[in-house]
Amino acid sequence: MAPPQSVQAQAATKNVASGLLLALLGSIAFSGKAIIVKLAYRHGVDAVTLIMYRMLFALPIFAVMAWWASRGKPPLSRKDWLGVLGLGVTGYYLASFLDFAGLAYISASLERLILYLNPTLVVMLGWVLYRRGIHWGQAVGMLISYCGVVLVFGHEATLQGSDAAWGALLVFLSAVSYAIYLVYSGELVRRLGALRLVGLATTVACLCCLLQFVVLRPFSAAVVAPEVIWLSVLNATLCTAAPVLMVMMAIERVGAGLTAQTGMVGPLSTILMGVWILGEPFTLWVAAGTALVIVGIFVFTRMARAAPT
Repeated sequence: MAPPQSVQAQAATKNVASGLLLALLGSIAFSGKAIIVKLAYRHGVDAVTLIMYRMLFALPIFAVMAWWASRGKPPLSRKDWLGVLGLGVTGYYLASFLDFAGLAYISASLERLILYLNPTLVVMLGWVLYRRGIHWGQAVGMLISYCGVVLVFGHEATLQGSDAAWGALLVFLSAVSYAIYLVYSGELVRRLGALRLVGLATTVACLCCLLQFVVLRPFSAAVVAPEVIWLSVLNATLCTAAPVLMVMMAIERVGAGLTAQTGMVGPLSTILMGVWILGEPFTLWVAAGTALVIVGIFVFTRMARAAPT
């Protein structure tokens, strides 16, 4: 019979292994969203209609998540509801819509690299809003990562002109919107719990996307190619709800820091899927820019942990 300490060590090892696997799969699944959106655009659908279908199919999943996480918990106060509404609009509705709109103009690879700058935007918002200092090492990491994005953007702009600039701006604003969510969600996460907040905020975002379609488009616009429906179902389940749960389970097992480091596979998986599925070119510029972004974010996160609090 194995000693108790040996059994505990084996259990801990399995927990870490499963956590890393969940983080890896969650990052890859998140990355697949851009590929699915680009495929759907080939069937003549616009961003308003496409995101409506994604959120329509995701709504039941997130509503059940919110109900499940709310069982046995006290009801939300008026202040909590206002916080949920605000975070749902900024963190999920605006971030998702701007991202979908931007993908109509830029490659999936550039989109993923821009979104990968999100941790740097959180730090910059903390500096602007709360006067929190930025460690010199963090600044170096930010400079490296932004140089990588500029490199890839510059190459894409030579091919697509002003469309690339407009698409990159929309995706960057999407990243800013989600960074605002992260900055302001801390207090609500402590009060409500991560699962409950995600479920409620994403439900709000789903309803906003449905309302946006009703206001901006005639109901006849809902008639789309069958491929768009199936791609939206896949987007809502495999690339939206599933990775949210996988990343949260990974954080429970290995912590947020290690989960975030594992997420570095995201840009690489998007580029590989973009080349394989979409036929996007893989050039020296894309390779160099991606390497700079990943190295920069790695330096940034390491320096963030080393910085005094």
